[in-house]
Amino acid sequence: MATRPLDATEREELCDLFLELGPDAPTLCEGWTTLDLAAHLALREHDPRSGLWIIGGDRFAGMEAKHMAKAKAKGLDSLVARLRKGPPLVPWRVPGLRTPLNLNEWFVHHEDVRRPNGREPRAGAEVEALEAELWSQLQRAGRLMTRGLKGTGLTVEAPGHGEKALRKGDPAVTLTGTPQELVLYLNGRRSAAQVTLTGDDPAITALTEATLGI
Repeated sequence: MATRPLDATEREELCDLFLELGPDAPTLCEGWTTLDLAAHLALREHDPRSGLWIIGGDRFAGMEAKHMAKAKAKGLDSLVARLRKGPPLVPWRVPGLRTPLNLNEWFVHHEDVRRPNGREPRAGAEVEALEAELWSQLQRAGRLMTRGLKGTGLTVEAPGHGEKALRKGDPAVTLTGTPQELVLYLNGRRSAAQVTLTGDDPAITALTEATLGI
């Protein structure tokens, strides 16, 4: 029997949590409620224009606000129903692209809802496959995620998984935690990520102040 893709599990569990908490629950995305986040996810998959404000940032803030408002007007139940149907085949479900395009996004946004609503970090045998894949993705995408860190060396270490030098430089810092926590930290969720930073003080300061994430 085929193994269910990890991103599909994250999607289904986040949809369940959206409905459990309702549209007004807090998230780790500053200024966003669960309704905002559900609208973002729906637009990301079904509106090609979303790439403009996701990549272009403030230049397309007006466009983003307009389309977010339109999506939110449909209500949380409608947005969740659409998300449960899954994304279009291209590019989101193309073999070889599916996991890199989806898992980081859905894992991080799942935790964006879990953490500020009383859920503890996931642990145990049921997350072993998730941890392994997150660590694999982090090794491949970590340099991109830390492109905002300049002039500082950075090594990530996940006990039981290994370590990876993402940035060479002196001074240097080591970021240690489970793959889940490292992914959260390097996606800018510093306040929620349970990690430790060791190394030179200037490097630690540079990491805590750098813009991180894809």
